[in-house]
Amino acid sequence: MTTPPSAFPDVEALVVDILEADAALSTAIVRVDAPAGFDGTQSAVLVNRRGGAWIGDLHVDQPMIELEVYGPDKATAFTLANAARRALLAAIGNTYGSNTLSDVVEEDGPRWLPDYLYRGANRYVGVIKVSLTVF
Repeated sequence: MTTPPSAFPDVEALVVDILEADAALSTAIVRVDAPAGFDGTQSAVLVNRRGGAWIGDLHVDQPMIELEVYGPDKATAFTLANAARRALLAAIGNTYGSNTLSDVVEEDGPRWLPDYLYRGANRYVGVIKVSLTVF
């Protein structure tokens, strides 16, 4: 098994870039963390790495990416969640720098999930596993 690199690519930033480039998400905030003043009712996609695995023989990082998708109402949040899923799935095979997004697999979601931090939030959460070659 090959030793993992000392630093993996910033897959959160990569996913943010992919989502920001998608026209269907142009009205949403796409970030790793909530902006100042965020109350859960704005259109937003928050991107976070939630673990994953290093596949040494293939030299592939397989992080689990959680997408927290918010909207001013439940229907808008659901539409944005589906747009985020579609944008990531469409990125399969694309190269970013020296890394290729070789696979994208939905692991969970999107599912409606109450948000206890933002009481007025309309939120869907999904988890997508991406496979990113690392050289």
